[in-house]
Amino acid sequence: MIEGRCDAAFEGVRDVFAAGLAAGDDLGAAVSVFVDDRCVVDLWGGVANERTGRVWQRDTACATFSCTKAVTAAAALRLAERGAVALDARVTDWWPEFAAHGKGPTTGLHLLTHQAGLPAFDRPISLEEAADPVTMAGELAAQAPQWRPGTAHGYHALTFGWLVGELVRRHAGQPVGEFVRAEVGPELWVGVPAEMVDGLARIAAGRPAKLLDPPAPPDVVTALVAASQDPDSPMVRSTTNPGGSFNNPALLTAGWPAAGLVCTARALADFYRRLVAGELLRPDTVRDAVKERVRGPDRTMVTESAFGLGFMRASETMYLPQAARGSAFGHPGASGALGLGDLDCGLAFAYIPNLTRPALGDRRAHRLVEAVYAAL
Repeated sequence: MIEGRCDAAFEGVRDVFAAGLAAGDDLGAAVSVFVDDRCVVDLWGGVANERTGRVWQRDTACATFSCTKAVTAAAALRLAERGAVALDARVTDWWPEFAAHGKGPTTGLHLLTHQAGLPAFDRPISLEEAADPVTMAGELAAQAPQWRPGTAHGYHALTFGWLVGELVRRHAGQPVGEFVRAEVGPELWVGVPAEMVDGLARIAAGRPAKLLDPPAPPDVVTALVAASQDPDSPMVRSTTNPGGSFNNPALLTAGWPAAGLVCTARALADFYRRLVAGELLRPDTVRDAVKERVRGPDRTMVTESAFGLGFMRASETMYLPQAARGSAFGHPGASGALGLGDLDCGLAFAYIPNLTRPALGDRRAHRLVEAVYAAL
């Protein structure tokens, strides 16, 4: 069921990956690991399209959901590094319309750390509107914040992309997808061409019971379940509007800059490799970006979260093995995908599945990361 290569020292990663496929925890997936610029794991296997039986191949690309945020953040940081924008300055310096409803004090740092107070749209957004970054930016500029920017943090599940994306668009003169492919990575697709859609891995939904092993205390689990079932909760409002299937060509080609990244695990791991190696951004820029800026109860996701500048740090929201908690940074995706870097270990990791699992208790990426650190 598995193809690719794996260094002998990392056979434990292969074993975990193979066990997940054999047990049905995964339908199809890929995992890739670099250590000190050397690829030590590059594996793939299973079924890319459950309807047709098409197998996962070396270059099968798949939607990564919120793994996208790290790539969009890197685009903004690249512009800041070259002096195009000051992240600690007010957003209104380059986006005057954003001042509406008292949002004038908001800074670029607030956008990148989920402190802007705009985690959800006030009205239903169509797929057609979501494909237009100008429309989406205008919608957010006109809204009132749910809290005073900078005073709290709450996961901006989808709005993050159009907020940080507007920084990119106004300073690079092109939308996030174009800038990313030109300057961040040519195999990182934030919006795929229509002709690529049929060859992508098809997203399928899996059952949660087998993997349910929540890290959070029972009261937090209760709160999470209640929030996920309440259509008016910040969690549901932030994650479902705009909505749509991640198999829908209209969504895949639209290039949502918070959730629309499509790529291989190899390409995502290489993105983190270049961050860790100081190739994509200067080492001092990366260290500053991954430094924890906020931690605590998340106004949107209920449980604890922690963020640097667009990158998550280990928390209840990005649950990592003990060995990774002190130095790893990255971003998970709603499918169970995970991109990760570790400056101290010279490590880059990516896992991309096409079988989604409810986030609470999904241990697929956790097990793989645990096996990677055990091999270091």
